[in-house]
Formats: sequence, structure tokens, C-alpha cells
Amino acid sequence: MSLLQTLLARLPELMTEVLRLCAWLVLLTVLFVPLERWFSLRRERPRGRAMLADLGFYFLSSLAPALLLSLPLALVAELGRHLLPQSAAQAVAGLPPAARLLLAFVIGEIGFYWGHRLSHEIPWLWRFHAVHHRPEHVYFLVNTRAHPVDLVVTRLFGLAPLYLLGLAGPGVAGSATPVAVILLGTLWGFFIHSNVRIRLGLLEWVVATPLFHHWHHSRVEHINRNYASTLPVLDRVFGTFYLPGEWPAEYGVKPADAASAAEVADVAAARR
Repeated sequence: MSLLQTLLARLPELMTEVLRLCAWLVLLTVLFVPLERWFSLRRERPRGRAMLADLGFYFLSSLAPALLLSLPLALVAELGRHLLPQSAAQAVAGLPPAARLLLAFVIGEIGFYWGHRLSHEIPWLWRFHAVHHRPEHVYFLVNTRAHPVDLVVTRLFGLAPLYLLGLAGPGVAGSATPVAVILLGTLWGFFIHSNVRIRLGLLEWVVATPLFHHWHHSRVEHINRNYASTLPVLDRVFGTFYLPGEWPAEYGVKPADAASAAEVADVAAARR
């Protein structure tokens, strides 16, 4: 079967997915647009081309991973089937559904944390991840502004351990767990990117909040912090936690000339 025939055969499935994404977009808009007006942190809002770009990223970021990750995750699942001891596989399979989902969520979060962190620390990965950090206005749709390569890398870090450990696998039952983990992380991601000044009190020690994640998008101060998508305890454990009482002054990626100037200043100061 030719590539064109394959695409045509999958066209009804693709159109169904696009319609589902349109429905989700309507729900997200109904929820977050009023929140961002009533509890807005900043008055500035993206318009025109920036808004169109974010809408394009919304659909691309939702459709691309499903196409690009199916084969790698199937290979990881097969590898896990051969490497995981039979006793461990039986223990995982015997867990109650709630415990299995909770374990998958925690393991997935640890994987996502390290995939995200390495995307900042490894230069060639940062080239792709920087797409997510370029916006100077952070609001709910920035959650899906990401390069496909960046999405594949971070999701592989989060999902591969689930397939290796037998917490996910082929088939409807096996796919429910990663879908639930991704869905929860994605929905919460829209909230922590939203342009709202909402604080959650003591819950901020337990779950990621807009303040927590807005500092992750800081342009010049305390950068490379707060990598967790939902569990800030991971940043506490791995030494990347930062949560002051105030909000960051600027968002976006520091220009290369500013970075060079800072490096020159540091060298000059060290020579004094």
C-alpha cells in the first residue's frame, strides 16, 4: 500500500481526532478565557499571528505524538516483556486498578521531570524545547506550544518506564493507563500556564500551580527551575525548586547577545 493510500485509509480516523480536538478547544476556551479575564495576572494578551501560531501548535502537539510514538513505545513494551522478571510482571498485573494508576502516575512524573530537565541542560535538545519558552506572554494555550521532537523526547521519558515495567502495553486495557497519565498532565498543564493570579495556599506544597510554573518561564531570573508538571516535590528532591511570593517580571528566552554580555561580565568580574 502506498503512502497516499495509507493516509487516505486513516483520513476518517484523523478527522474524528480533529473534531475531538475542536470540542476540547471550545471547552478550554469557555473555561480559561473567563478565568484569565476575572483573575488576570497581566493585561497583555497575544493577538493576531501569535494567537494563530498557538492554535496551530495546539493541533500539531495533539496529533503528532500519537503518530510518532506508537512504534517506539511498542518496541519498549516488547523489550520490557523480555527483561522484566515474571514475578515482577505478575506483581504489577495483580495490583488494584487505583494502585496501578497511582504508581504509573508517579513513575511517569519522574520520567517527565528528567526528560524536561535534560531538554534544558543538553544543548541540542534545548534547540527544540526553546520553542515552548519563546512566548513573552504566558497563557493557557502556551501549554501546547512545542516542537514535535521536544514532545517525543519528553513523552518517551515519561511513558517508556511504564511500558518497561508492564504498567502499560498494547491493547485497550494497556493503553488506558498512559492515556490517563497524559490526559491528567495535559489538563493540569493548561492551568499552570494560564494567565491567572490564583494561589492555592498549602496545596502549593503538593501540586504545581501557576506561580510555580510561571517561574519556570522566567526570562532572566532563577531560570532552569521548577521542571515538574504536577508534583513539585520532585524539584525539592532534585534541587530545582523555587517558589517566592512574587511573580516573575519577564517571560521568554534571553537573547543570545544578552547571554554573551552576561558571560563577558562574569569573566571580567572573575579577573578583578
